[in-house]
Amino acid sequence: MRIELRTIDDTNKDDVVSLEVSDRQKQYIASNKKSLETAAEEKYKDIARPSAIYADDTLVGFAMFAFDLDYDDINDRYWLWRFMIDRKYQGRGYGAAALEESIEYFRKHGAGYIKLSTKEDNIAAISLYRKYGFEENGERNGEEIVFRRTL
Repeated sequence: MRIELRTIDDTNKDDVVSLEVSDRQKQYIASNKKSLETAAEEKYKDIARPSAIYADDTLVGFAMFAFDLDYDDINDRYWLWRFMIDRKYQGRGYGAAALEESIEYFRKHGAGYIKLSTKEDNIAAISLYRKYGFEENGERNGEEIVFRRTL
């Protein structure tokens, strides 16, 4: 399986917006529409990096990274801000492969670490993140626990 992060544009935006997680996962992540609206806001337009996740030319998910290179605290510059695989493609290894590709994206773009946050009861996501070297770092992001992975 070949995983690729692609730019979201007029040719795939509607398809990205239509992606959905399972009903039980909806409490854990903003919709892709909301995420793209956030990415377009003036204060985030130079920080947010939304991407469509493709597996062998099939759209399977969405990711959005935050690269805030002007942020004063060097430990808060790089975030895996959104990450989802569509309900139709879950359980087939796409999440793991897309997470690996996302980690490689951060590495290629000069990040020395990645942070992310999720709710404590998001057991499936936490299991995946831990499998790929993310560890709780004792921080909180509102109601969510923060994980960090050094690259």
